Amino acid sequence: MEKRCKYCKTLFEEPDIFCGNCGKEIAVEKSIMEKRSVQLVVAFYITYLLYAITAYLFYEKSNTIATEITIEAFFIAITVGFCLFDWKAIWALYNTRNIDWKGILFSIIFPFFSAVVVYYGIEALNGLLFEDSYGYFESYIYYKDSIWYGILFIAILPPIFEELAFRGFLFNQLQKFASPNVTIVATAILFALIHFSFISFLWIFPFGLVLGYLRNKYNTLWLGMGVHFIHNLVVLLIEYYYFQQYLLS
Repeated sequence: MEKRCKYCKTLFEEPDIFCGNCGKEIAVEKSIMEKRSVQLVVAFYITYLLYAITAYLFYEKSNTIATEITIEAFFIAITVGFCLFDWKAIWALYNTRNIDWKGILFSIIFPFFSAVVVYYGIEALNGLLFEDSYGYFESYIYYKDSIWYGILFIAILPPIFEELAFRGFLFNQLQKFASPNVTIVATAILFALIHFSFISFLWIFPFGLVLGYLRNKYNTLWLGMGVHFIHNLVVLLIEYYYFQQYLLS
């Protein structure tokens, strides 16, 4: 593939390292960009890891709506802060030009399937291994209008900002120095690890692979956000249904 030297505009073949006309090193700019992306990826993961630890400690001390709002506000601020480093490329991901009917159909059907499998499968495994049960809705049952808090903090904010962080910023940076397959797997692993739960890893990792696949295939965040939203909403509504049945029994 032919390109032009940025210094003298002479045509050169892509494998070339030095321009045959002016002698400038062609690969320097790419190398600098890759190094910057590696640094941003490392900074991203360290920051989110510290955030996850801090959030866990905060929830242990005080599980109130004020704590929830504070933690979510920090998450949003961190995500937006990182995205400012690459805002043009991320903004370009909010498009629909590559989306086809197959992608839309899959993005509607798959999260219903994944939600049912996760709710009943992981619930059973959690009870078997730890003799415990914990769900999305449990954190909000003592609040007035608990279902609406649950929808906001589980079904709306995470799909928007987790997709922006992991399939937006992180995906963009990783693909600058890694292959598409490596990028998909790496973002899925980091996405799962940041949730700080062995049980959650069992489903969040494959779930992240699907989200990464959609991001890579269609070059958009909309489908991943839709899958993430429907999945979380369905799990939340299943839990809410059983909670209402418990109250009536």
